[in-house]
Formats: sequence, C-alpha cells, structure tokens
Amino acid sequence: MIEPMNLPSKSTMAALALAFAMLPMGCNLSTRSSSPGPEDPDAPTEFTTTDSGLKYRILRKGSGDNPGPESFVTVDYVGWLDSGREFDSSYNRREPTKFNLSSVIPAWTEGVQLVSEGGMIELEVPSDLGYGVMGSPPEIPPNATLHFKVELHDVR
Repeated sequence: MIEPMNLPSKSTMAALALAFAMLPMGCNLSTRSSSPGPEDPDAPTEFTTTDSGLKYRILRKGSGDNPGPESFVTVDYVGWLDSGREFDSSYNRREPTKFNLSSVIPAWTEGVQLVSEGGMIELEVPSDLGYGVMGSPPEIPPNATLHFKVELHDVR
C-alpha cells in the first residue's frame, strides 16, 4: 500500500514561491548606480570642438592616467539621440563596459582619450564619427548625432 505524502498546502506553496521570487531583490548587494556620478561644480557649460568635429566637455576631472588609442578601458556610459531618447546605458545594466579603444566608433576612440581615469566626459558626436549613413538599426537612425556621458573607471 502506498503511504499518503504530507504535502504543503497551496497557501504555503504560494508563500514559498513569493519568498523565492523576492530573494534576488533582497540579495542585490550591488552598490552600482543607475545613473552617472556627480559632475564637478565648476564643469564647463560650453563644449570644445576638436579638429575632427567632435564636441566635448569634461564634467569631472579624473586623477588617473589618460588612455591612449590602443588602451583597454572600463567605462560606464549613457547614450541618447538629439530627441533625448536614450538608446543605451551601462548604468541600466548595472555593469560597466570593457573594450579596447581601437574597437569602437571613432568618436569614442578620440573622446575617451581626453579624460583621465576617474573622470567623466560628455560627447556630442557628429554622424561621421558615429554610425554614419547606415546608423545602427533599430536604435540609431542613419545620420544621427549622438550624445554620451562617459565615466572612465580603469585604463590598462
């Protein structure tokens, strides 16, 4: 004869399911921000334009090294279009991005070199230094001017 099992009640199962569903929220020990850090109070309001047409302003001066064109960097960033629509953000992913400066759009290769480790820069990117006539569908339309805030965390 098969013995009846002593199964938990439906209400107990529902409570356990809720507790397990909430577990990741309570255990998120990440201190990462979902937005850029503070700007220097004396950060310029006007952009400087480079010979290539890239516009930038240093929002926070860093105290570390500046990267070179082949440096491997760790950054957090947010990017948006002229319309103000955000198209990408490492802050939303709560994970910084790591890459070699020679492997990104020309504006980043040029612009990230202008800020020191620990600093933050804002870039206004003309289309030819971004994704050009092709864009990067579906997020970035053809010939789009791009805007970025980039925090440089590490240079290797």
